[in-house]
Formats: sequence, C-alpha cells, structure tokens
Amino acid sequence: MNSFGNKFKVTIFGESHGPLTGIVIDGVKPGMKLRALDFAKDLRRRRDGDIASLAKCTSARKEKDIPQIVSGLYKGYTTGAPLTIVFANEDTRSEDYAEFRTLPRPSHADFAADRKYEGFNDIRGGGMFSGRMTLPLVAAGTVARKMLAQALPAIRISARIKSIGGSSETRLWSSIIETAAANQDSVGGCIECTASGIPVGVGEPFFDSLESQIAHLAFSVPGVKAISFGDGASCGAMYGSDFNDHLVDTDGQTDTNHNGGINGGITNGNPIVFQVQIRPTASISQPQATINLSNGQPAEISIRGRHDTCIALRCPVIIESVAAIALADLL
Repeated sequence: MNSFGNKFKVTIFGESHGPLTGIVIDGVKPGMKLRALDFAKDLRRRRDGDIASLAKCTSARKEKDIPQIVSGLYKGYTTGAPLTIVFANEDTRSEDYAEFRTLPRPSHADFAADRKYEGFNDIRGGGMFSGRMTLPLVAAGTVARKMLAQALPAIRISARIKSIGGSSETRLWSSIIETAAANQDSVGGCIECTASGIPVGVGEPFFDSLESQIAHLAFSVPGVKAISFGDGASCGAMYGSDFNDHLVDTDGQTDTNHNGGINGGITNGNPIVFQVQIRPTASISQPQATINLSNGQPAEISIRGRHDTCIALRCPVIIESVAAIALADLL
C-alpha cells in the first residue's frame, strides 16, 4: 500500500494540496549526522531539474520544500527510532481542480481513484497521485544514500536525462519542449541511472531480486510507464552471442554490460544500469474529450493550472532516490 521495504522501510503520507506531505523511515542507523541542509541539493534538483536553462519549463508552483525532521533525530544525530520528515504545502491553488470531480482528466488517476475511493479521494492537485508526492521520496533517498555511503564508501548513484521527445541531442531539447508548450502540449523523456561500487551478491531471488525491487519503487513514481535494465529494451531482438557479457576477471568484471550489472536478480560486480521511460505530462491545455460523470454524456475539457511541459526534467534525482532506497533495503 503506502509502505515499502523491510530493513529500510519507508511509509509515505499526505496529499498534494493537504497541509503537508511526509515520510516515515524505519531502519535508519543510529549515530548518523543529519541536518536539514543535507537535503538541499537533492530537493533543489527535484524542484528545478538538472538543466538550468530548462528550469523555466517546470511547474510554476514554487514551494519552499524545507524539511522538518520531527522524530528520530536528537542533537543532530539519528537515534535509530523511525525518522519522520514532513514538508509544508503552501503554494496551492485548489480551485484549479474543482471541475475534475465530474470531468476526469484523460490519462490521470481522477476516474480510477473516484471509483476506487467512492468519491472521497482528495482531487486537489491530484491528491496522493500527484508528482508532489515524490518530494518525501527524494528525502528518503537522501537518507538512504548517506547510509549507503557509510557502508560502501565507493558507491556512486547517478541519473541523467537520456532523451526528451525521443531525441538524445541535448541541443534540441529546449526547442522540443518549447514547441510542445506553444502547442499547449507536453512531451516525455527517458532517464538513465547508473549505480557503481556495489559488491557482488546484492539481491534476494525470487521475489526480492534487485531488478524487481527497483522496478517496484520506480513504478510508484507518477509518470513512470516502463523500465529496462542494461539493454533489456532491445534484447528481444538480439542473439545470445551478442547479448552475453563475457567474464574478464575473478571480480566479475565483464567486457560488456548488456545485463545492466544484474544476473539472476543478483548484482554481478558491474555497474547497475537501468532506464526509465517518463510519460508526457497528462495535464495539457489542448481541448480533450472526456465524460461528464454527473450525466454520462461526452464532454470537452481544457486543463488550467500550473503543470510541467516535460516532467522528465525533474526526474533524475527521483530515480536516483529509487535506486538508493532499494539498495539500502537489500544491503
């Protein structure tokens, strides 16, 4: 439901336009120095993206995103008790969402959530289905990375935008996004994440394989529609002689990394590499067809409000957090 993990367990709570959002993290090692400043870089990357020139293409909603650590910390050090971090929601415009109760947005969770929760779900800002909920997830990722760095000093987790609108040419991204915005449209992208410095043997088959754990978390991120490891997206068209990674030393290093650093659900000593496909933002201003739930008749909707033209811009740090949380739970 709203919790993930065993050894490093996270429980997320709140809604996009509620008073706050937050996360409870159980399994945090005691004695780890932790300050609000430790979260600043990751939270900024989530808010503005990694490409300064494209920050203007992200949502006009600007929150302070100041983490308040309300339990599990004493005199600047983690206590070993559940760590609870909350964020205030202040820059909200809930009136922009009132009509979506009867006019569900195409490809949003509006309709499905209305049926599942019998109309009691919080529709404002998408409620619990909003990208706002990635904020506490990133905070948990920051904590996970600090723990991982203590256990594995050589570990490095880094994600980047691999493509936008199907193009890997960075010089074209601004034009692609601006054209989509001018057309009252949105555009998707692909994020690639690499995690290195991880020993052989991380992962617990069958159902706690590293691939399944990362994928589980990745699909909790609003907008993620596909994930593949190594060359998994194209392996169905390859021959074994091309896809197989040949061992070159007794540490497990291979001459290629088509498997993305994982065999049998277990790390093999090579960098973990995976790609995540981010869908185009569902909220676009173009007129779209929907159904009026009050009378069952076809209707048209043009979505107002503040929405990203390309949510992939803000996703690298979120995907890094996914990888860090999964690894912290398995190590």
